[in-house]
Amino acid sequence: MTTLFITGIDTDIGKTYATGILARHLLSCGKSVITQKLIQTGVATPIADDIRTHRTLMNVPLMDVDTDGTTCPLTFVKPASPHLSARLENRTINLDDITHATARLNARFDIVLLEGAGGVLVPMTDDVLTLDYIATQSYPVLVVTSARLGSINHTLLTLEAIQTRGLTLWGVVFNHHFDTDPDISTDTQDYLQSHVAHHYPSAIFMELVGDEITGFDDVADKF
Repeated sequence: MTTLFITGIDTDIGKTYATGILARHLLSCGKSVITQKLIQTGVATPIADDIRTHRTLMNVPLMDVDTDGTTCPLTFVKPASPHLSARLENRTINLDDITHATARLNARFDIVLLEGAGGVLVPMTDDVLTLDYIATQSYPVLVVTSARLGSINHTLLTLEAIQTRGLTLWGVVFNHHFDTDPDISTDTQDYLQSHVAHHYPSAIFMELVGDEITGFDDVADKF
């Protein structure tokens, strides 16, 4: 049983696509894999939008664990940080609901790809940041980054936060969707790839182009 936490340097950075495409690849390798959403805000239906996108990318229909809420036990209407979205609905976020859901998925699937909400320091509750919760579970982490201006700074801060909590950086995905300036995108990718290779030699560096990820050669062997 393995749970991999997938996060990003910011919101709308491509975490959902990276999660779904990685799941599709692992399925093609014969792995038993499911995706889960930590928390989803900005959704009015019980089934998280990101879970629907995962299944589309995986080329599979919604499953019973989707329709019964296991793959995303906490959804909120307001598109905001989870702690605020919950407060506006007069609801309390019970982190055990997420832990128990992941455990149920782990009992059925060999690999759970757990997608976060926003960046690593987004508050889940007034007292617990996303990375605080992930640290209690000791999940390895995959970070999605890009060539948006400021990405080098945001990526290095994210990697340091992960390292500070004693977590393993499993890999980095560089999302080319934001390649608007060739000079910046090329330099950003080169810099981050070199930084990861030097400081996190066991981590995989991958590239997301459209609905494909390159650098998958030995990914399945890491599970």
